[in-house]
Amino acid sequence: MVALVRTVAYLGLEARAVEVQCQVAPGMPRFNLVGLPDKAVGESRERVQASLAAMGLSLPPKRITINLSPADLPKEGSHYDLPIALALLAAMGVTDAEQLGDWIAVGELALDGRVAPSPGVLLAAIHANEVDAGLICPAAQGSEARWASGVPVIAAPDLVSLLNHLKGTSRLPDPAPGEVEDPGFGPDLKQVKGQETAKRGLEIAAAGGHNLLMIGPPGAGKSLMASCLPGILPPLTPAEALETSMVASVAGTLESGRISRARPFRAPHHSASMAALTGGGLRVRPGEVSLAHLGVLFLDELPEFQRAVLDSLRQPLETGKVDVARANAHVSFPARVQLVAAMNPCRCGHLGDPALACSRAPRCAADYQSKVSGPMLDRIDLHVEVDPVSAADLSLPPPAEGSAEVAARVAAARAVQTARAAETGARTNAELDGELLERFATPDEPGRKLLMQAAEAMRLSARGYTRMLRVARTIADLAGAEQVGRIHVAEALSYRRSAPRA
Repeated sequence: MVALVRTVAYLGLEARAVEVQCQVAPGMPRFNLVGLPDKAVGESRERVQASLAAMGLSLPPKRITINLSPADLPKEGSHYDLPIALALLAAMGVTDAEQLGDWIAVGELALDGRVAPSPGVLLAAIHANEVDAGLICPAAQGSEARWASGVPVIAAPDLVSLLNHLKGTSRLPDPAPGEVEDPGFGPDLKQVKGQETAKRGLEIAAAGGHNLLMIGPPGAGKSLMASCLPGILPPLTPAEALETSMVASVAGTLESGRISRARPFRAPHHSASMAALTGGGLRVRPGEVSLAHLGVLFLDELPEFQRAVLDSLRQPLETGKVDVARANAHVSFPARVQLVAAMNPCRCGHLGDPALACSRAPRCAADYQSKVSGPMLDRIDLHVEVDPVSAADLSLPPPAEGSAEVAARVAAARAVQTARAAETGARTNAELDGELLERFATPDEPGRKLLMQAAEAMRLSARGYTRMLRVARTIADLAGAEQVGRIHVAEALSYRRSAPRA
């Protein structure tokens, strides 16, 4: 007899159908697991056998073969434990094999028969919804599975309870709906003394979703201002919250099925590897740039990152996705992020201050800043100089305007962008390109003349020209202007660097 149970394999944010086939046939007692399993899947034999022993069952003295079909698709992760155990129990006649055909099962097994959480349940639930099936998952992740509307969910705490539920002798309670967390409150811009130019740049970056680089001496408040950015960004829409939660589900960081409306904020240390930043590893997992999808990726001490690691972000910043290619798999993760970076002007950090600058100035500044490649700098829309803060500045009273006032202006500008590009799919001005950019961001005649003069004088690349126009469009939106004017172009140009270094 061959028993079949459906489950899934995860490739990026895609769940592919996998069929667990179990055959119990006469022969020498063996337990074979085939179908390109990785080490975690191969070890499921021991977990399944121990779980059955905890129920008082032993494996029949026959040849047991488990095949994970399709056999050429790599199988990774511990979520195959539960479907393997159910297929084996069906082949042994303990449960009804036909009944299991209506369900997709995922979950890791503990040695005592408990069903433990495993990453990717939300993706499995969405796949079950697409194929009109129910989902059997760990009890701790029932709320997570409920986010896929209309999917029947059995949230099983252990194998015994699951079997009793399937037989009808007892009933497991329906899992509670997942909770939606309101955006939390981080640092407020009222904590930032002075720095009006930098705060203006932060507002423009938030309004249009632009990349931002802050350059200034240590202790000037660059990290504080970056941490204030989530507080002035609009909360995620329900569709966006589901997107970010899918990435968190695959990464195993979605706790108790709680979906947050706050935009992600990731701040990896400068010692992060390329796989940690962009994704990868032996079992391909999303990196920091994907975990920050639709949110903020903050890179402090930008030149201290390895140059190859930084350059690996160049393609994701342009395309909004990461493609991880391996010999046995090709995986894509979303990476539509807003990059915010901070750096000192030189290694000592005090360039331009005669009392504190080192003896190698200004040569040390050129050497230090050259650690960041020109093409990488060209992808950053706003370059803001952050001035040092004196003790006199710190003694001033808090500014009258804080995050709430700036967030209101940002929300109004975002609403204008959403209405203007409703039929195009562009969420913010940072995503305008080609025909959309020409249609929405073409400046008036004085603005066009200034733009042409500046483009030649500053030797702007085609990318720099495009990004400068996007910033000008955002400045016009903040000002409530229908068309981009000369004043908007002039302010946008003040945040651009000259031609980047090669």
